[in-house]
Amino acid sequence: MQTPLESFIDHKADTGMQCGSYSIDIPPLKEGEQYRFHFDAVACVGCRCCEVACNEQNNNPADIKWRRVGEMEGGDFPVFTQMLNSMSCNHCIDPECLKGCPTNSYIKIDATGIVVHDDDTCIGCQYCTWNCPYGVPVFHEERNIVTKCHMCHERLDVGQSPACVQACPAGAIEIEVVNVEEWLNRDIDEQANMPFLPDARITNSTTRYTLPDNLPEDMKEMDEHILKPAHKEIPLVFMTVLTQISLGGFLALFLGDVMSLFGLEKTNWIMALLVVFPAAVGLPLSALHLGRPFLAMTAMKNIKTSWLSREALALGVFTALMTAVVGVYWFNVSHLLRLLLEAVTLSVGVYGIYAQSMIYRIKARPSWDRITTNYKFFGVAYIGVFLLAFVSSISTVHEAIIPLTTLGMLGALAQLFFSYEDLRTLDAKENAYQLQRTKRLLNENFANVKKIRFISLLVGGVLLPLLALVFVSGASVTAASIILGLALLISFASEISDRFLFYTTVVSLGMAGGFFVGKQR
Repeated sequence: MQTPLESFIDHKADTGMQCGSYSIDIPPLKEGEQYRFHFDAVACVGCRCCEVACNEQNNNPADIKWRRVGEMEGGDFPVFTQMLNSMSCNHCIDPECLKGCPTNSYIKIDATGIVVHDDDTCIGCQYCTWNCPYGVPVFHEERNIVTKCHMCHERLDVGQSPACVQACPAGAIEIEVVNVEEWLNRDIDEQANMPFLPDARITNSTTRYTLPDNLPEDMKEMDEHILKPAHKEIPLVFMTVLTQISLGGFLALFLGDVMSLFGLEKTNWIMALLVVFPAAVGLPLSALHLGRPFLAMTAMKNIKTSWLSREALALGVFTALMTAVVGVYWFNVSHLLRLLLEAVTLSVGVYGIYAQSMIYRIKARPSWDRITTNYKFFGVAYIGVFLLAFVSSISTVHEAIIPLTTLGMLGALAQLFFSYEDLRTLDAKENAYQLQRTKRLLNENFANVKKIRFISLLVGGVLLPLLALVFVSGASVTAASIILGLALLISFASEISDRFLFYTTVVSLGMAGGFFVGKQR
């Protein structure tokens, strides 16, 4: 078996490689060209000098790695292969970090193609760390922002090589010029992909790889044994559920107001006020997720390409319009004008929750990137319907209890189906590795939470409301009110637990990690 060092010595002898130079000699860029990294996996000996040099150059602590080394192995002794991958930002042609960033904090420099991050405008939402299929952007907890590799562009500007290139004793990392059109039309599929990396076509990565010949078919990641829950994202758990409850409550309010045209059901300002409450509480909670919460309003800057910006704007307008509806009720404005305002408000709210669900429809996180995410986000609306049913039971609008409870119960049954489909489709063949790891987290780490989720949804969303209907039919509104209140609390707890599982069991795409440290998430 040939060691990585022996392989490198032979490779260096064959290529006449020069390494360790501070200066860099690359031709000037022509139109349609940009800089890129080239990584030679045959030459790399796994010394990690590139990681250390990058951190020293950029004054990063040890746990913040803009360049990191992953390990893979395969074959049987004595025919055994170890392969390494040193990867930083791929300076993609279509970077997902740039498209998704709500504050336009990513810039692809036109002259060089290098993707840089504007630290001053970053709010630390970490959306880019979700969006990037390579897991390149890193949240810097001391600075409360995201940071990433910028190819040491300030060194390139004065003819010096990036720190990682200069430090590599094996010359395994280089800076090259690439013709973008030729790369996309001819070379990217053969030269940009590497085992255990996401498809380069997702973002049109520009990094070129040189791989060993005759790689074993049974290559595996050295960190495949490491399975850790993702971040809990508690502020987002509550914010998303609460805003979705408001949408459901407002839908029920609007339908009730429409029915009142025919004398079948009545609504009032108290119902309208209570519907606003979940969103009014939930939206500010989202700021607690940010590294720089006082800059939360700047999250609306990138309406053009960021679903997060669209969500922030739409749900902000939705909450304001719901508040206006309360005023319309209070001042007893024309019923037709109120219905018109409610219709506009409902439309904005539907778009807001759709935008919210699309934040998570990202290729980098397969368990999120499924239609069930959209369905389940809208499915939470049934709790808002139960909220109005409960209000009706403790007020004078008793005639609304039965239709609202029935509607809420149907919504809970739909949510039960969506949740079942969400689990069933974890066995899909596409991205099977990540989906099966999500399934393992659900079944091994959070089995009890998963059971509680389904039992509480069945009890709170179906059985108790059904019992409440029995008591309403028997003219026992007080008992129905108590049962509906209990159903409301249990259903809320059920959706909170499900959203907790949504965040903690996600497994992202990315590169292979080390035996001890695992993937960077």
